[in-house]
Amino acid sequence: MNGLTNNFLAFQIMSRWLILTFLVVTHAPLLLAQKIEPIYTQKVQELVKDTRVQEAFAYIHEIDAQTIVDMITLTEIESPSFHEAAKGKVFMEMLRQAGADEVWTDEVGNVIALRKGTNSSKTILVEGHLDTVFPFGTDVSVKQRGDTLFAPGISDANRALAVVVALLNTMHEKDIRTTHDIWFAGTVGEEGLGDLLGMKHLFREGAHPLAAHIAIDGGAVEDIVNAGIGSIRYKVTFKGPGGHSYGAFGIGNPHNALAKAVAAFVPQADAFTKSGPKTTYSVSVLGGGTSVNSIPYESWMLVDMRSESQERLQGINQLFLQAMEEGLKQENEIIRRGAPITLQVEKVGDRPSGTADPSSELIQQVMAAAKFLSGNDPVLSAGSTNANIAFSKGVPAVTIGRGGIGGGVHSLDEFWINKDGYLAIQHALLLILMQGGF
Repeated sequence: MNGLTNNFLAFQIMSRWLILTFLVVTHAPLLLAQKIEPIYTQKVQELVKDTRVQEAFAYIHEIDAQTIVDMITLTEIESPSFHEAAKGKVFMEMLRQAGADEVWTDEVGNVIALRKGTNSSKTILVEGHLDTVFPFGTDVSVKQRGDTLFAPGISDANRALAVVVALLNTMHEKDIRTTHDIWFAGTVGEEGLGDLLGMKHLFREGAHPLAAHIAIDGGAVEDIVNAGIGSIRYKVTFKGPGGHSYGAFGIGNPHNALAKAVAAFVPQADAFTKSGPKTTYSVSVLGGGTSVNSIPYESWMLVDMRSESQERLQGINQLFLQAMEEGLKQENEIIRRGAPITLQVEKVGDRPSGTADPSSELIQQVMAAAKFLSGNDPVLSAGSTNANIAFSKGVPAVTIGRGGIGGGVHSLDEFWINKDGYLAIQHALLLILMQGGF
């Protein structure tokens, strides 16, 4: 193992220690509820003794090299949110070759493969997302140095897509069928302003009912997301007539209005977020204006607010909206001439929060399987993933890891190391068998 890889492994070990320390401090209630009931441990032990499961586990090992090839192939296809079609076509063909009974693309671009159950009274969704945070023009070619693969998007979430293909391939080749139908999918719009587009479509009113959702979009096998961090995002724009900084002095200034709105919001938000479930806010991007000697005709900002509690999220949201109106009012009160400033508030993101009870069947199954395969105690945490939608609707859901060692997510230095990566596929297979009925 070369020095570069050693450095990355050391970084991962330290990062993991810091993450666990953070979870102990901020998510103590979840950690205290991690008891695994013996019935679920026993079920996992029974499953792994089954000859068919043992053969499937061995096959996952056999196709490991092909799984990595699939991951590389998918990584090297640019797919920013809202532009996943090219990758979707390649992914669809992979699912078809893996033995799907049917494959289709839905109205928003989700790619779905069906493996029929023996008695299809329910449907279980297993998915990774197709989109990445990187714009067109990003170099997404995969480079290998030692045992480390580098490329934007390789870990989040192209590894997950390759895992989905490997799962379907394994069940097809080993002739494993569950009682219930399984949907293996690549979904659109998970990142950023994609705002969980694909999942919102799959869980929309009147859609085909999904009995459970297994999202693959995390880290190690024992890292389990059973709660969704909700978020609300706005683009706020103050507009005015604009004009010369001297000749038009006295007209409304959109920058002033925006500044006053932020000044009205921050003290209230600071007080609000000092207690209760973790709630955050960020004025993230600012824009507007044309030159130093011009009064701008518009001033805009992008704002992100998050919370594990839907009630707290709505609370800070209300404070924000009131502050925007207050900033508008204050600026319009001092205008000496011309038209008043106007305000446009556009919601550009709305991810609901929710939690799956640690004592629920799916989370118990996830923890039991993770403990068996990794030998480590499972860690429950909250995150912002595709599972947020199912969490918010009370549908059994979880986000599990894609395996291996990854880092640099959402950066140009993103990397992945195949350290026991097969365990994540075995983990997902056990969940599918328990949820799907085997």
